[in-house]
Amino acid sequence: MQSTHGFVQRYNAQAAVDTATMRVIAQHIRLVPNDQREVTPALERLAALPPSLGKGEALQSDSSYCSPANIAVIDVAGIQPMLALQRESHHLRLHECFTVEVVAADTNNAMQTMANRLNRRAGRALYALRKQTVEPVFGIIKRVMGWRQMTMRGLAAARGCRRR
Repeated sequence: MQSTHGFVQRYNAQAAVDTATMRVIAQHIRLVPNDQREVTPALERLAALPPSLGKGEALQSDSSYCSPANIAVIDVAGIQPMLALQRESHHLRLHECFTVEVVAADTNNAMQTMANRLNRRAGRALYALRKQTVEPVFGIIKRVMGWRQMTMRGLAAARGCRRR
């Protein structure tokens, strides 16, 4: 990316966090501007983990990852996609807490299926795990450890690879 002081590289770091242990189990860094193309590399890292760690049941992420292509890739991997369709409010409105849950009919539209899944109580509860799991990990990295940016040059150095 171009800046007023010349060329500046912007890295996109991704982490997969286990909801039970709050441990980062997979990570990768790439030189891409947004999260839309980061689902496939994350799934590849998760597939490379030893079978003794188990298999992921659901992939929860914010709306920056949501696209029909990403939903399809996650489905093919045998994992339940839980990708927010838009920025969600933190609390339900009062009348939403007491309404009877209506189960929508299955559809061939991946985005509509995702919306139906996230609108159910079980889907909201599963998606809420993301807020309790991933966000505290990033908060600890940023606030407690004081790590907000990389001061390395080159993608290999940012990934932790030494130059020879």
